[in-house]
Amino acid sequence: MRDAVDPLAILEWYDRNARPMPWRISPADRRAGVLPDPYRIWMSEVMLQQTTVAAVKEYFLRFTKRWPTVIDLAAAKDADVMGEWAGLGYYARARNLLKCARAVADEHSGVFPTTHDELLKLPGIGPYTAAAISSIAYDLPETVLDGNVERVMSRLYDIHTPLPAAKPELMTVAQALTPVARPGDYAQAVMDLGATICTPKNPACGICPWREPCKARIAGTHLELPKKTPKKPKPIRRGIAYVARRVDGAYLLETRPEKGLLGGMLGWPGSEWIEDDPQDVAPIKAEWKTLNAEARHTFTHFHLRLVVKTALVPMDRAAKVGSFVEQSDFRPSDLPTVMRKAFDLASGGAKIKNKTPLRSKTR
Repeated sequence: MRDAVDPLAILEWYDRNARPMPWRISPADRRAGVLPDPYRIWMSEVMLQQTTVAAVKEYFLRFTKRWPTVIDLAAAKDADVMGEWAGLGYYARARNLLKCARAVADEHSGVFPTTHDELLKLPGIGPYTAAAISSIAYDLPETVLDGNVERVMSRLYDIHTPLPAAKPELMTVAQALTPVARPGDYAQAVMDLGATICTPKNPACGICPWREPCKARIAGTHLELPKKTPKKPKPIRRGIAYVARRVDGAYLLETRPEKGLLGGMLGWPGSEWIEDDPQDVAPIKAEWKTLNAEARHTFTHFHLRLVVKTALVPMDRAAKVGSFVEQSDFRPSDLPTVMRKAFDLASGGAKIKNKTPLRSKTR
């Protein structure tokens, strides 16, 4: 006998409680033969990495309205895609999104491969995303292990090995539970369970479909799990952002290098981001004013503190770095969050509160 945990119990729960999502096919429609669009599943999974469902929905709807197929996305301009992605964070995902779309269009005639191994060959698709597409889009018995599933499995089997070291052990028990029948619905069911019932704090054990066999609930250790290896404190890096506006309203902007943080995104010319005092090298000759507030932002590995300097420059002033973007072509919403914070300060807007990146634990 494999285990007292019954996958059928969570499928029955999912049939009644599946969260409606713009990329999801309902259990009833799926049983009626309606299949998910692999493009939409892939898009949603890339967006959901390190981010919540609530944060992703608007972006997903906007992307799929503007680029309804992978062929449409593959033909999009890089700057347009990066602009639409602005604010969603982890910008390497946007770059890989375009690379993958173009690979699917050029090498697979616009059709996503069906197998896990073939999906892994595409740019930006790792084991998790490949498993999600194989399972959810093609109903293959691949095991999807995100933060929600890790939490459910660690509690279900009372696993106390700290993450990330526990991942192989959690994958083993998750694979043993993955059914051959309805694996796509099962994968989404476990993720929904972690997001709505088996939550990090105050889990609703009383209404959980796996309440009876849950070993951590029986042992009284469920609130301790999953355990995690303590993270090192994040260092603080400092930098300067130069916000120059020409007298006709145009702004001096640069496209950041493809590699590195915010790669390929529009931004203000600035210094390097370092732990020491940054070098003050302005991108254009002007009378620079230093604001008495700084733009603060938290990335995955460090906190950033940006000094913001502003200047008004004449029409004939040449810039050493970047180029001027006409006021009619400039949309602050195209800027990544930290650059938009600098813009809001420079334009006299209210300071945006610093936000840590959203995690996928309760997506």
